[in-house]
Amino acid sequence: MANKILLSSPHMGGGEQKYIKEAFDTNWVVPLGPNINGFESDLENYIEMNSKVACVASGTSALHLALILAKVKAGDEVICQSMTFSASANPILYQGAIPIFIDSESETWNLCPTYLEEAIKDRVAKGKKPKAIIIVHLYGMPAKMDEISAIANKYDISLIEDAAEALGASYKGQKCGTFGDFGVLSFNGNKIITTSSGGALVCKSQEAKLRAIFLATQAKDHAPHYQHSEIGYNYRMSNILAGIGRGQMEVLDKHIALRRKNNQFYQDLFKSVEGISLLKEPSTDYFSNHWLSAIVIDETKTGFSREDLRLHLQKKNIESRPLWKPMHLQPVFKDCTLYGGVIAEQLFANGLCLPSGSNLGDYDRERIHRFIQELL
Repeated sequence: MANKILLSSPHMGGGEQKYIKEAFDTNWVVPLGPNINGFESDLENYIEMNSKVACVASGTSALHLALILAKVKAGDEVICQSMTFSASANPILYQGAIPIFIDSESETWNLCPTYLEEAIKDRVAKGKKPKAIIIVHLYGMPAKMDEISAIANKYDISLIEDAAEALGASYKGQKCGTFGDFGVLSFNGNKIITTSSGGALVCKSQEAKLRAIFLATQAKDHAPHYQHSEIGYNYRMSNILAGIGRGQMEVLDKHIALRRKNNQFYQDLFKSVEGISLLKEPSTDYFSNHWLSAIVIDETKTGFSREDLRLHLQKKNIESRPLWKPMHLQPVFKDCTLYGGVIAEQLFANGLCLPSGSNLGDYDRERIHRFIQELL
């Protein structure tokens, strides 16, 4: 059988090892050092907007730190996009806070601004103004940031961008992760660039960055002995993993171009197929990194379902995956409130992520084309 085509596998650029070797040669094999400083600087220069970046152990830990810095405490309510991976919502519970989920809109599949404002008005009327809003740039597609930012500002609520899937994506020329009070990046193995595991918190000020680093290194007070006046976390990225990140930054734009090439491949493949729609930019205001290319299938028009296509590709050793199961449908969040309709549910029921890695070759795309056409 031919090699398995994966959904999104790590793609090394070749320059990573020089930074890793330097870390070993200089014995910087701890959660501080030149690679961490360099990686943070590389990211700050890349996303611009005078952002300050703190590299941490994961995107999830970055989001947890964002909630702490936004002063979210037990009993507070936090609005969160329902159509996302569970890591967007889990840190809300780490803080003992209460998730309030919001449905998607159909253009970007991200948090719906209309339902967002409806939810805020209703929570305020109930005497429970939300403490923070978490939006997600799903699959690398920017959310409707003008409308969402305006609502967050109007009601004076902290805005946190989960840009774990959207490094390099932008809205009206501004990079995702820089609109909110805090932004979250991920360098997990399947992301646009990887440090094996790891993430970063994007802050508006150096003060917030230093506060995040303090909390991420067990909140050690400035003293000659180990003294702790508040709870801290073991969240700092290692200097070795940051070295991988420095090498990956050298190929980030190339990886984005390759992912966008894959999306164009799927656009061409499905352009004349009735009943299959591909997630793509609604207008030139949006620039997606197309971390994953995803489709929605209308079975009444195609004669086959999302699951039919997934299983067909699986038999051909090609990985695909249903869209994220919305948080309000997850057993762990079954008692949480949802504002909105059924967009997220419909996307989950009929949507499929297709192989999108930057290391897909022409032969891989030819195989995908051939076997999808076979079902069509």
